[in-house]
Amino acid sequence: MLIVTTNDVPGHRVEEVLGEVFGLTVRSRNVGSNIGAGFKSLVGGELKGITKMLHDSRQEALERLSEEAAAKGANAVLAFRFEANEYASTGTEICAYGTAVRIAPA
Repeated sequence: MLIVTTNDVPGHRVEEVLGEVFGLTVRSRNVGSNIGAGFKSLVGGELKGITKMLHDSRQEALERLSEEAAAKGANAVLAFRFEANEYASTGTEICAYGTAVRIAPA
């Protein structure tokens, strides 16, 4: 599955637009991560536990987006984006979205 942030793929034409696709995950932070983040915020620096959680969340959202696009018969996703929001002060929502298309060499 080709996933790009652009609206087209050089050297290819869009044969069919199959619609919007999404990959969504909501992750809560564990107690240890929250306590560690609190201490770390006193001295500054990277919050490695939270960084790992966000990286893993993005990967999961991207995989779900790819699966949804494949289920629609797509071989590419155009105009791909991520969106992240805090959820109820206890976790993070990560949404991957774009337009599922079928492309072919021009």
